[in-house]
Amino acid sequence: MKIAEPAPWGERRPSVPQGFTITAIASDLRIPRQTLVLPNGDILVAEGKGGGAPVLTPKDYIAGIIKARGTTSVKGGDRLTLLRDTDGDGVFEGRWVYAENLNAPYGLALIDNGLYVANQDALVRFEYQTGQTRAGAPPVTVAKLPSEVNHHWTKALVAGPDGRFLYVGIGSNSNIGERGLAVEENRAMVWQVDAQTGATRPFATGLRNPTALAIEPNLKQLWAVVNERDELGPDLVPDYLTSVREGAHYGWPDAYWGQNVDARVRPLDMDKVKATVRPDFALPTHSAPLGVAFSGGRITDTQFAEGAFVGLHGSWNREEASGYKVVFVPFRDGRPTGAPVDFVTGFQADGWTMGRPVGVTVDPRGALLVADDLSNTVWRVTPARQ
Repeated sequence: MKIAEPAPWGERRPSVPQGFTITAIASDLRIPRQTLVLPNGDILVAEGKGGGAPVLTPKDYIAGIIKARGTTSVKGGDRLTLLRDTDGDGVFEGRWVYAENLNAPYGLALIDNGLYVANQDALVRFEYQTGQTRAGAPPVTVAKLPSEVNHHWTKALVAGPDGRFLYVGIGSNSNIGERGLAVEENRAMVWQVDAQTGATRPFATGLRNPTALAIEPNLKQLWAVVNERDELGPDLVPDYLTSVREGAHYGWPDAYWGQNVDARVRPLDMDKVKATVRPDFALPTHSAPLGVAFSGGRITDTQFAEGAFVGLHGSWNREEASGYKVVFVPFRDGRPTGAPVDFVTGFQADGWTMGRPVGVTVDPRGALLVADDLSNTVWRVTPARQ
């Protein structure tokens, strides 16, 4: 284990490519995870920290203490904060608590006037009115989500292209099923949820921890970033970015990166191994992708016009750090076409870690928002001319 050593940013700032600038538009947040740009340009920030899985072994206990050193000491907000740029100059001078007393909110989506929030235990809906700075009423529950144990507590969320369905990413309760299959029921998969009725069904399975979801704008295909399994060494298993096909099985826990058998799993289900679909695109091993957003042509620089931005939160179990940056995966015709390109870097320097990126969002004005849950900041990356 090699844990990040937190330090304040001070005079430092993250680095971005030539032709872009980066600005902190909100700080002193309470563990920002994901962001959502509303139709009027306001930004919602989900803040919180979930979990609560029981400690089963001395290893769990020791690892938990050590890993906690690389995270913020701030208590999770369990709230949504709204940011507003009133005059369009890129300074978000307005800030309000839109909703509070939530349960580790993470994923956010908007369909018409329904604002959907994926708490760690339930998908809920607020009635949203454009321009409001505070929710007008408590949320209603759309669907209960698996919350027993909650080893992987984050619940990713995206609205489908037709506005009828929502998709929820639900992580496993273990590394490779060592807590037993009972606590893995309806987990390590993406759910499809009817936004009006709350009816749920498995959409795709075998995804160990799908931490962020997005719709690719050309083919309207659902994509996910996934955190893969641990304890096979520093170079296995690759985390990944993949299209999520209806009915497909992506291997967990029996297989990884296609039909490579994980011999640690008992009992092994060879039928599921044979049915496993290989992911589309490998990300650095143990880099912990927690955010994904498609450019969709809104970032007009030709290098970044078509493709996916991925927030890599960073490793804890490699001697040489992996992640701690935002990368761009180029696409053409709805498919990845080349190696990741660094887009936001500099989160680590001189042995210290100043920030850890989580959610990424491309706003309609051609800026990239990056939630940083170590320094509790939302960064905004814009072309230098803005």
